[in-house]
Amino acid sequence: MTDPQTMPDFADDHPDIENDAVIGTALRKSLMLFVAVAIPVFAFFIYRNINRERQYSVETEVTLPEVRETGGTLIPSLTMTEVSQQSGIDFVHQSGRCGDRLLPETMGSGVAVLDFNNDENLDILFVNSCYWPWDDRHETKTPCKLYAGNGNLQFTDVSEEAGLNDNIYGMGVAVADYDNDGDSDVFLSAVGRNHLYRNDDGRFQDVTSDASVGGGDDAWSTSCGFLDYNNDGLLDLFVCNYVAWSKENDLSQDFTLDGETRAYGPPRAFSGTYSYLYKNLGDGSFEDVSASSGIQIRNDDTDVPLGKAMGLAPVDVNRDGWIDLIVANDTVRNFLFENNRDGTFSETGRLSGIAFDRSTGNARGAMGIDTAAFRDDETLAIGIGNFANEASALYMTRPGRSQFIDAAMYTGFGPPTRKGLTFGLFFFDVDLDGRLDLLGANGHLEEEIAKTQSTQRYEQPPQLFWNAGREAKTELVLVDESNVGSDFHEPIVGRGAAFGDFDNDGDEDVVISTSHARPVLFRNDQATEHHYLRVKLEGKSCNRDAIGAIAQLSLQGRTLSRTVMPTRSYLSQCEKTVTFGLGTSEEADSITITWPGGSPERFEIKQVDQTVLLTQGEGTPVTDSQ
Repeated sequence: MTDPQTMPDFADDHPDIENDAVIGTALRKSLMLFVAVAIPVFAFFIYRNINRERQYSVETEVTLPEVRETGGTLIPSLTMTEVSQQSGIDFVHQSGRCGDRLLPETMGSGVAVLDFNNDENLDILFVNSCYWPWDDRHETKTPCKLYAGNGNLQFTDVSEEAGLNDNIYGMGVAVADYDNDGDSDVFLSAVGRNHLYRNDDGRFQDVTSDASVGGGDDAWSTSCGFLDYNNDGLLDLFVCNYVAWSKENDLSQDFTLDGETRAYGPPRAFSGTYSYLYKNLGDGSFEDVSASSGIQIRNDDTDVPLGKAMGLAPVDVNRDGWIDLIVANDTVRNFLFENNRDGTFSETGRLSGIAFDRSTGNARGAMGIDTAAFRDDETLAIGIGNFANEASALYMTRPGRSQFIDAAMYTGFGPPTRKGLTFGLFFFDVDLDGRLDLLGANGHLEEEIAKTQSTQRYEQPPQLFWNAGREAKTELVLVDESNVGSDFHEPIVGRGAAFGDFDNDGDEDVVISTSHARPVLFRNDQATEHHYLRVKLEGKSCNRDAIGAIAQLSLQGRTLSRTVMPTRSYLSQCEKTVTFGLGTSEEADSITITWPGGSPERFEIKQVDQTVLLTQGEGTPVTDSQ
């Protein structure tokens, strides 16, 4: 439009033009005012878009500490030979990933060691996930796989004939004889509905609805385990729940690894949840007592559910004869539920010292967990695998106490574990010398993590820590490739981990499940020629599996203590038989069994290098004076 200041004189003779000029002047002023107001508004939105805070899915890189020198400690030959495929195991875990990078795709899955057909040979159950319902491949079935063992490290896939062929987004597994009929039943946790399978002579029946243990359709359950929390002789069920997750919530958030591409989200981006505690009613059904039992913990500041449970360790912390519960939480404080012996629990994690990293005061990214009487004085140890660049924890306390210190650093265990992201973790006596060693299964969440963190890799080798004894310069020594073999040092994306004597030679072999890949089965080829005693327990007035029983073996002035507890590690179950390494000793004095909710009994041991079955009521009662 023509500027009115430069209009020719004839403009005065034309009212329309004059009006146009007036309107134009007003419009220009309005536009200038609009632009003056709009520019800051648009600039603000552009600034917000450019500088929008992105949620990074992994921790920033840190400098790893130097690993402590071992002081010349001589480590025995502890060779672990990988035998998966030659043993007949052809399972491949399906995470369901389809490009959306959804958090559950990174977390699974578990593995269970059991004897489902009572043939005295250990079997293996691998938990599987599936394709998402919105994926075009969702009709492709990817069920769990059950492999029957023959006692000589040969396995046969019996999943279909055993009835374990459902298609679920599986996560964890719990195994126990919950109905006390003499065979092992199976519970599977999942993203979505959980499943309970009753074992009827080697054939599994889905009894989830009748048992009332399915949980919420929108829940994400992880580790789980059977235990008798009220000492009534019936196995109850605890199920960990992770975060409040949905596809829509996950995709609505802008997770990134490098500032550009989408990454898997961190647990901090999702709300916490409550776990489940189911009381066994003895008629095949369970009652949900989660609320009344005191296990539902809220955030002190926001009053919302706090827990992001990944690992579960049932253990009698204070040795009062009642099972307590330790829950490893991811990025929020860990829980210790002390049994009040009246059907309720008190959460004392902060008071006991296991809630946080003791050196920083922060919560860590806790995954797998296990407990053990670690030393001959029955010092209770709690091992917890943590996120990358965070040391795994090794909390310890004296017998009967509940105040813990984190001994990870001064035992030599902590520094090397910062190199890995540890999921599965358990104590076992790899060389049968009577001292408990530690194994961690490692693997990152992100395939491209090495591009942003030079110290991290997606596939990571497991770590085996040999117990050199309390008097050694380093109590727990990371075993290198020269002592454990090249097979064990091959990197994998480790998740669940479990142990069991698959070849019936007395030492415990290892199986590790992986994410979106093949599992690995390691035959224990340790060459120490140490002696052993393996003990199976059968309860009568307590639960038939004797889960929670404590076995104490007298051995030349030492007392070795083991607990019957298959719920260990991450999403997984180990064998129920307990193994005592005897070292060079060719005989043992006696063994005392403290039955769950019952009195201790002593059994004489006449021969070692064998597996013995001890039945409640057939030993000699132990009095307080003995």
